[in-house]
Amino acid sequence: MTTIEIDDEVYEALRIPEGERPQAVKRELAVSLYARGVLSFGKARALAELSTREFQTLLGEREIPRHYTERELAEDIEYAQ
Repeated sequence: MTTIEIDDEVYEALRIPEGERPQAVKRELAVSLYARGVLSFGKARALAELSTREFQTLLGEREIPRHYTERELAEDIEYAQ
């Protein structure tokens, strides 16, 4: 596992309860990287530590469109059959 260092002053300035900060930061990073196309849906979802449905809901709340490739469509069709 890799660690990301955040300056203590910045971390303390987060307007999020102490116990929720690590998870909130992971979610924000996951959403941002997914929106920029840097991470796939699956990897961003894993970073956010959310289920597929939970991550889809989070993206919807943020009005971030789902990147849905033809390959993913083919996989979904194959799975459905």
